[in-house]
Amino acid sequence: MDTLSYKTISANKETVNKEWVVIDATDQVVGRLCSKVAKLIRGKYKPNFTPHVDCGDNVIIINAGKVVFTGKKETDKVYTRYTGYPGGQRFNTPAELRKRPYGVERIIRHAVKGMLPKGRLGRRLIDNLYVFEGTEHNMQAQKPKAIDINQYK
Repeated sequence: MDTLSYKTISANKETVNKEWVVIDATDQVVGRLCSKVAKLIRGKYKPNFTPHVDCGDNVIIINAGKVVFTGKKETDKVYTRYTGYPGGQRFNTPAELRKRPYGVERIIRHAVKGMLPKGRLGRRLIDNLYVFEGTEHNMQAQKPKAIDINQYK
């Protein structure tokens, strides 16, 4: 029994293996895409997943402007935000947000953030997400590898 090891390996900041991945969001459903992205950012697809450590990948989403909603969510779903002033509650639909600068990024970031843990770890993890509306991104120096998000469950 000297050759077998039954010790649980916990990842920490020094031993974690973070990678950069690129995901093409063309014709992807927002919720299904974001749930897989949240798992990638969290590190749930890795064998050394540790719940309290940032062991996930850095995710770059390109073609975010081509994501779709199912049903009538494009016009019926409502995002609520508050400006901080009295009477400052504002409502937007995804169709209205798409017309604004960085609107599609807000849609995807909002969906992914809701699927990450609440607290300090979740606030750190959301910084590992980079969203670009077109096909070009400025993260070539990290040498990201392109993955097919449909291969993940």
